[in-house]
Amino acid sequence: MITKDSIKSEIDKLQDQYLETLFRIIKAFEYIPDSSQNIMNSEQKQTQEQKQMQQEKNEWLAFIENTYGCLSDDPIERGDQGNYEIREVIH
Repeated sequence: MITKDSIKSEIDKLQDQYLETLFRIIKAFEYIPDSSQNIMNSEQKQTQEQKQMQQEKNEWLAFIENTYGCLSDDPIERGDQGNYEIREVIH
């Protein structure tokens, strides 16, 4: 079985150039969240994402509702194509 003392003795043998990397690894293990906490955060995150998507959908529908038919009294019309000069034929 590995104990903290055995790990500490191995650290004493480690070259100085690797100490910073080892320190970051050790610090990363300090912040592993509790799995039950992780599940709750995941559910909250999904709920927030669903609310955000619904809000964006509602905003889009409101935009369409406000702008639909806004040009009905001045419709867009395509004008006459006009006449263009005839140029050399490309082969």
